[in-house]
Parts: sequence; structure tokens; C-alpha cells
Amino acid sequence: MFTGLVETIGTVTELNALDSSTTGGSGTSLTIASCAEILPDAQLGDSISVNGTCLTITEYSNSSPDKSQWYFKVGVAPETLRRTNLGSLQKSSKVNLERAVSASTRMGGHFVQGHVDTIATVVSVTPDGNALTFRLKPRRHEGSESVMRYIVEKGYVTLDGASLTITKTCDDPHDEWFEIMLIAYTQERIVTAAKKAGDEVNVEVDQVGKYVEKSVRGYLEGSETGAPAILEKMVSRIVDEKLKMAKQTA
Repeated sequence: MFTGLVETIGTVTELNALDSSTTGGSGTSLTIASCAEILPDAQLGDSISVNGTCLTITEYSNSSPDKSQWYFKVGVAPETLRRTNLGSLQKSSKVNLERAVSASTRMGGHFVQGHVDTIATVVSVTPDGNALTFRLKPRRHEGSESVMRYIVEKGYVTLDGASLTITKTCDDPHDEWFEIMLIAYTQERIVTAAKKAGDEVNVEVDQVGKYVEKSVRGYLEGSETGAPAILEKMVSRIVDEKLKMAKQTA
């Protein structure tokens, strides 16, 4: 579990293909450095968010007097490479990093799982004073519904691991997009600020929307009367209330 408050930006120093005989596929091992501030308490098996993707530390070094030599490694499975923008990383690429929450962590962002729902493409970047407005178009995976049903104005969204507020949305199925704004302070602390039109970001929607959807759907599907009857009762009640008010004012 994470908060979406990026702790630091790391640098990819190595990308190595994993042994398919042990991984069952052509996954990748990433070595990430320039992040000494989050490594003093590192342990094997720790969860860490890399561009919003929850990964496991498989190796690390945090004992050298020269902190520039400190690093950690994570393994990225083939499915993760396909579903996130980690597959496009190269040597020297910058990535957002956040350690998993602890009991003493302040929850300044929102609950983030590190499970990427889809990738979004940057449509445009528009300056607004010292802020930047990003318009993004989410990818719709074959056979699945659009994530736009969970994207609501003033709600939360996680982009490359950063908790951000949605400022505007468009649900037109032929032109779906949403916007977020980066203030100057945030621009200096996350990799998203350097993104240009055509670049891709990892997207994780707010989990609250998913749980609400599942609960409501389960209630309607499990109801003896079903959704149509429930809606009919709701409309009937509203009409009765309106008629009652009309009689009182007549």
C-alpha cells in the first residue's frame, strides 16, 4: 500500500533480461540508483512503487560510504511490461519512487495499491501561470470497459505513482480524456512534469470507485425485484413528492 506521495526520483542504470527458465517468460531486471535517501532501511522482499507499479526488491546495496553506489534491483514480469510503461524504460530513464507505507506514515495523498489499471497518452501540455495542465487519453484494453467510469472531476487518480487531482473530464466514447494540473512544487518532484504530447503514463484509478461499483452492482443483481423495479419505485416516490408540493402551493 502506498500514498501516492513520491519520495524521490531514481535513475535506471541497468536493464537485464531475466532467465526465462526460472521466470517462465522474458521479464526484465531493473537496477535503480540515485535514490540513497530511501535505501537506509531497505530489506529484501520490500515493496516499492516504481512509476506507480508495486514491485519487490530482489537485491540492494546500502553499505558503501559512497552513497552514489547505493542501488536496488527489482524484477518486472512480462505481463507487467505489457500493462505498464516500464517496458519503455531505457538506461538513464528517470522513475518516481515511493516505499510502502509504515505505521508512522502520514496519509497525505490517497490509498494507492500500485496495481496499474491502464496506460494513458499525454494529449497536450498547457501552461497555466506557473502550473501545467496535462490532458490525457486512457487506453481501453480489449474486452474491458473504459476506466473513465472511475474518473470524476475533483477525484483522485494516480499517474506514474503520484497522487493527483482530476480537474476536468470528457466521457465521450469517441474522445475520452481527463485533465490534471501540476503546480510548480510538484513539477520539481515527479517525472510527469517532463512528459510531452505522445508520452505515456501509468494510471491507477481510485479504488473507492471500484468498491462502490461492485457493491451497488451486487445489490441490484441480488435484489428480488431487480434494478428496473427499484428505479421505478424511486421515480414514483419523486413524482409523488412533486405532486404533494404542487397541491400545497395550489
